[in-house]
Amino acid sequence: MTVVDLPGGVVHPLPDDLRSALLAETPVTRAWCDLTPLARNEFICWVDDAKRPETRARRIRRTCEELAEGARRPCCWPGCAHRERTGRA
Repeated sequence: MTVVDLPGGVVHPLPDDLRSALLAETPVTRAWCDLTPLARNEFICWVDDAKRPETRARRIRRTCEELAEGARRPCCWPGCAHRERTGRA
């Protein structure tokens, strides 16, 4: 996998704005690639769930900050409601 070929989640593809933010910092890119598909899915769903552009931008920024700090899931997120409990779409 190349750095440009960042993986998405189980249900959610990686949106372009989040992809750009993840690629901006090498440690964040590496942390993203080290996540499981389910964990990536949680971050993507959390970002996509934002209703306002300001909230989405803040969640993208927080995703990068949390990944840089070693987080494996988004803080304060109950989980993606778009997948079955088995982890499948």
